Amino acid sequence: MTSNVLVVASWNIQKNGKTPLDGQDHSPSPTEILAQYKPHIVHRQELSGAGADGKRALYAEAHALGGLIPFMGDEIEGRSKNPTGVMVDPRLFDIVAHTTDDLPWKQICRVQVRRKGSRRTLHLASAHLTHFDPDLRATEARRLTTYADHGNTVLIGMDANSYPHRTADEISDPIDWDMVEDRVHFQHRTIERDGRRVSDTGPSEILTGGARPVYTDAAHHAATVLGHRQALTPTSSLHRTDQGPLRRIDWQLSTPDLASALIDFEVIATGDVPRWSDHAITISRYDLDGVDSQLDRAA
Repeated sequence: MTSNVLVVASWNIQKNGKTPLDGQDHSPSPTEILAQYKPHIVHRQELSGAGADGKRALYAEAHALGGLIPFMGDEIEGRSKNPTGVMVDPRLFDIVAHTTDDLPWKQICRVQVRRKGSRRTLHLASAHLTHFDPDLRATEARRLTTYADHGNTVLIGMDANSYPHRTADEISDPIDWDMVEDRVHFQHRTIERDGRRVSDTGPSEILTGGARPVYTDAAHHAATVLGHRQALTPTSSLHRTDQGPLRRIDWQLSTPDLASALIDFEVIATGDVPRWSDHAITISRYDLDGVDSQLDRAA
């Protein structure tokens, strides 16, 4: 990859890759898989146990990914034990701040960075919306909108545990909820509208809906503007067969100012990826000169 391309990865590695899902302990590891893409920014979900022993596992992963600087949320008793995290390439960015939004189930990891030589702050966030409660997902999505307040420039990687609202553009098969065997999943992923239970698209509507959306869905932009239809490849579940067809629930979002710099979006759901997770890797690539131009313009 050329030096003027910014590579942004997001991946929910199931339980932080403690055990291969196929039961076979062989390489490559999740970190080795991710390292092939040489990411400059990594949004991670399910950093389960990575905070133990002085965050040893977190630092080991960041080092193996090319010496990135890692940040993560907390594991809190009685709450989710699967923190989110962000890793940043210090050759491209200076660190400005790290905070966590302590929401009812899972924290959002937020890191503010500044491009070398730039005056403008770029806000990064890794989110994993609540798996069991559409109302909480809506609250979490609304919290994510605040990162773009005051004209901030933002990049988000997330497991949304919900569905894109522009259903006509998606290439995944529609869900017939009457055919979904997992009745708990039905409760977790549907909402009532007009007296019917339908797929929860609320977070997508909050984040990327309306005439003037807060964020641009990078995969949707790549598919509909750049003509890269495979950007809409479903991302989960790569293993379950009782929850309906695979759907695109793993998203990367940016504020609209960065959309013009997007040059590619890739979903990696094959090869060794399903050995470690029921989620695909998402990779977005931005023209770095274009990113710098947008940051300088807003400064």
